[in-house]
Amino acid sequence: MTTTSTAPAEPTPAQLAAAHGLTVSGARPPLPRYVRELWSRRHFVTAYATARMAATYSTAKLGQVWHLVTPLLNAAVYYVIFGVIMRAGHQVPDYVPFLITGVFVWDFIGSSINAGTRAVHSNRGLVRALHFPRASLPLSTVVQLFQQLLVTMAALVLMLLAFGQTPALSWLLAVPTLFLMAVFAAGCALVMARVGSKNPDVSQLMPFVLRTWMYASGVMWSIDQMLAAGQLPHWVTTMLKTNPAAVFIDLMRFALIDSFEAHSLPPHVWLLATGWALLAGVGGFIYFWKAEEEYGRG
Repeated sequence: MTTTSTAPAEPTPAQLAAAHGLTVSGARPPLPRYVRELWSRRHFVTAYATARMAATYSTAKLGQVWHLVTPLLNAAVYYVIFGVIMRAGHQVPDYVPFLITGVFVWDFIGSSINAGTRAVHSNRGLVRALHFPRASLPLSTVVQLFQQLLVTMAALVLMLLAFGQTPALSWLLAVPTLFLMAVFAAGCALVMARVGSKNPDVSQLMPFVLRTWMYASGVMWSIDQMLAAGQLPHWVTTMLKTNPAAVFIDLMRFALIDSFEAHSLPPHVWLLATGWALLAGVGGFIYFWKAEEEYGRG
């Protein structure tokens, strides 16, 4: 009687990799670890944003001045069209401060979303070559635009003073408004970064979507004046009142413009702004994180 011995089965590559602590390249880490990795690269995010900001107008003679000139030119065009030709400013006290504040706030929100759409796709080479939290890319675009917003806000204060606005304690409310705006814009940029990474054509459509959104946000005209006429369907009224861009614009106008300070905002406006910031910020971050493994493919 003879006995045969069975050789132990050779481990599979997957078993060997697991035994030695190897993981799939670009695999999605658990959410808590992903947040820690992203935080550890915060210096890269800010440095990348600063470098992009410096390079934006590096070939222009006026350089970084264009960060301020561009929204001012937009405001001047809107003033001629809506304030003079269409007489929208006749029903709005302090129309020039009203308009400039709306343009500056919208410029940040709209630009963040538009830039986020291309954040991953336009950096596909970097995404494929290096391993890092991909959320760094859309967040760096928002940090860049927020840096520009701080410059324009400083200029906005000077313009408000020139048009007769007086400093008040309510101006401090601009700080939490800026924070909530930044969280909201970052969340929207993360959502659009994931969408744009798989559908590059979305970036061609976004200018039309954002232009429509801008007109519905009361940048150049007063939503309250329109609603007071009572000629809109209920669902349109609800959409205008809860429009996140319009909420942030109203909060900033309330903080900085004298004629708005005279009318206290309903408490639910701050709750609405906080809700939009949390929904977009937390929801957008998780939505982007869930596709972390897919950004380097294709």
